Amino acid sequence: MRVTWRASDVLDLCTGICHAKSYALAALLRARGIPTGFCCQRLAEDDGSAPVLHGLVAIALPGHPHWARQDARGNTSGVDARFSMEGERLAFPIRAEFSEMDYSVLYAAPHPAVTDALKKAPDRAALWQSLPSSL
Repeated sequence: MRVTWRASDVLDLCTGICHAKSYALAALLRARGIPTGFCCQRLAEDDGSAPVLHGLVAIALPGHPHWARQDARGNTSGVDARFSMEGERLAFPIRAEFSEMDYSVLYAAPHPAVTDALKKAPDRAALWQSLPSSL
């Protein structure tokens, strides 16, 4: 139920939602000199309700002509979101019929509305009520 937003807290406490994990991954990659940006998907429940932003990172590696989105959430049963520069392996494919979408904008810093929601939420139940559903 704990909400983390600092990269150091995600690493120390081994917990965080997708946005917080993206912050931690970006910090680690940037510390190694790898250009990293932030991006999002808009996802929904299977009936199209309860839209939510899913946080991702995009990285640029030498020798690759494009930014590659990566999902920091980790793998779970039935989810293969492993690192790949050859093709996206995101946890959630976009379902247009549910008004889901990929946001094409890459941000240099996490979106302030997302960070504010993470900072202010006393727990995850409150976070789900305050996390933006679109950008």
